[in-house]
Amino acid sequence: MKPRDCAREAKKQSVAKKELMQIGAAAKKAGVSRQSVQYYLMLGLVEPTQVTAGGHRLFDDAAVDRIKLIRSLNKSGYTLRGIRELFEGRLSKKGTEHG
Repeated sequence: MKPRDCAREAKKQSVAKKELMQIGAAAKKAGVSRQSVQYYLMLGLVEPTQVTAGGHRLFDDAAVDRIKLIRSLNKSGYTLRGIRELFEGRLSKKGTEHG
């Protein structure tokens, strides 16, 4: 087997080993309501890791960590719009300009 093929196979296996969970389980693990996750999805703050053929959105631990970060930033006073701008790298220059 070629090295490139070995790398592809290893990647496939690591993806297959990821624990995927439905929205309710992801919300519970992140400490937010299911409705909050649905709202974050609607706003584009988080994306499902995978969508099944039946339309079920599945999330991995990285998505759960992102949901936790959104919750933490929001509790710290950031608006959801501000969080989205932060994630998109579109923070205003206000406050970052040097006098």
